[in-house]
Amino acid sequence: MSTKSRTRSKTRLSRALGIPLTPKAAKYLEKRPYAPGEHGRTKRKTDSDYAVRLREKQRLRAQYGIREAQLKIVFQEARRQGGLTGENLVELLEMRLDALVLRAGFARTTAQARQLIVHRHILVDGARVDRPSFRVKPGQMIHVHARSEALPPFQVAAAGGHVDVLPKVPGYLSVEIDKLQARLERRPKRAEVPVTCEVQLVVEYYAAR
Repeated sequence: MSTKSRTRSKTRLSRALGIPLTPKAAKYLEKRPYAPGEHGRTKRKTDSDYAVRLREKQRLRAQYGIREAQLKIVFQEARRQGGLTGENLVELLEMRLDALVLRAGFARTTAQARQLIVHRHILVDGARVDRPSFRVKPGQMIHVHARSEALPPFQVAAAGGHVDVLPKVPGYLSVEIDKLQARLERRPKRAEVPVTCEVQLVVEYYAAR
């Protein structure tokens, strides 16, 4: 799929879910805050409980850019932990390496963060990691490989080029953007995670299946 096609599909998905998945989609949603298609402007009929839960689950999946199978695995892990399953789910997803590379401002979108990791530009505690789903532990340092720092995407990031389009750096992450390094200080708390999702509806979606 071409870059243009990917951008278009992300924008379309953003409109369908009612949340901006990329900076470009955010601008588009400002102009067209309704669902895509010829009936997008008309008031939708009241959705069923199932449809509401399904859409909330799709929202969560889309914001992390993960497959259904991946989300189900993390959900099962969240359910085994003590406390609220929905909050555990978001907290576990937020400790993914691609999510933290995005939050730190090293990348502009989740897709770019994943690409940087797969191409082996990102290190955790000095070791190359090429799995976007890698779970970062509290205390671990995320940084860009020294030989990659001169590449244009990282030069833009180090200069704070993504600050205007990303949420404020959350409290669980300490970032030295000019050095292209960040540390996960502690486990994220759901209330701090900049993700739009009614997590209880996601829990209800899986509980009913």
